[in-house]
Amino acid sequence: MKIAIAGKGGVGKTTLAGTLARSFARDGASVLAIDADPDMNLASAIGIRNPPAPLTEHKKLIEERAGVGMGGIFKLNPKVDDLIERFGVTEHGVAMITMGTVDRGGSGCMCPASSLLRALLRHVLLRERNIVIIDMEAGIEHLGRGTARGVDLMIVVVEPGSRSIETASRIRKLGSEIGIARLVAVVNRAGDRGDGIDDHNDPVTDAIIARLDKLGIPVIGTVPYDERLVAADISGTAPYDFGGDAVTAIERLRETIGAIIKSERDEP
Repeated sequence: MKIAIAGKGGVGKTTLAGTLARSFARDGASVLAIDADPDMNLASAIGIRNPPAPLTEHKKLIEERAGVGMGGIFKLNPKVDDLIERFGVTEHGVAMITMGTVDRGGSGCMCPASSLLRALLRHVLLRERNIVIIDMEAGIEHLGRGTARGVDLMIVVVEPGSRSIETASRIRKLGSEIGIARLVAVVNRAGDRGDGIDDHNDPVTDAIIARLDKLGIPVIGTVPYDERLVAADISGTAPYDFGGDAVTAIERLRETIGAIIKSERDEP
């Protein structure tokens, strides 16, 4: 099961990714979490005390694996099958690796570091057998046509506000262009208690769901605004360990996500 989580910065996608990873791991699943967001906060959302250094900081590794060779061309398919074991960490039953940022210098940069990150993501999505949860950057630039078919589900996290919905619309367009087959949304900081999408009485949440529906992005659930997430952040505690209504709602979402993916795989 490969799940990519995207959305505008600050909407709560990292909290969703980290809490889902902990929830799946609690049930005995083998979970790999990948931090592909430039902000690199997934470790704290999982509760990992000793986070892995970003792969992009391993300059010697990048040069050895993807550096410029004969003819002045860097390797487009560097060796990556050992990177998770060598440079990842495991805590709370969740294995994690951080991709890091690439100094693009301009739009559309391709460089040895970018080549290594793309190759790693391609390897994970197409060959990794564990549950994989990827905290993406909003532009989903790490994904390409060669890796998108490995994503079982892309979740766009949306919060109340037009800019968040506009970002979701752009992600939907990008996803369709590279072949993401299944894209859904989760409304975060909703006005209900996170018991689903049919039983709240909040007009703002209803309006967001209606706008996403018009964009062709089905909403699979909501996560309520919960001050305990702020308290967890201040105390340096993972949301999963702090608990609260938001965490309960995300655990319900985990069940929904599992059912969606299972039903698609069972289709003839």
